[in-house]
Amino acid sequence: QVQLVESGGGLVQAGGSLRLSCVASRRDFDLYTMGWFRQVPGKEREFVAASRWSPSRTYLRDYADSVKDRFTISRDNAKRTAYLQMNSLKPEDTAIYYCAGTAVTAEAARYSMHYDSWGQGTQVTVSS
Repeated sequence: QVQLVESGGGLVQAGGSLRLSCVASRRDFDLYTMGWFRQVPGKEREFVAASRWSPSRTYLRDYADSVKDRFTISRDNAKRTAYLQMNSLKPEDTAIYYCAGTAVTAEAARYSMHYDSWGQGTQVTVSS
């Protein structure tokens, strides 16, 4: 099973920025879809962003509507690391953020059920 190790969470004021990192142990990381999800206690885990390989030999990026234009997912294949740059943070972005990995490269990568590897989670708290 692929191991994912996250870092980068913390406390930030509204309007601020944070960058999350996720290091994966998978050898063919360049073909691996990396996703970010978040969860608030008492609520379901929700999709945030995904980076997936496409047949056109580029990476497609998917975003939840709530974070589009504020968050950016990226990856450094040489370091087997995925990133989530979060700008213009809002109090409603407060959650535990999880990175996840899957071999699924279709748009279905928006759904957590398709992921088989998960990080331990990192807390992001945005104060108003």
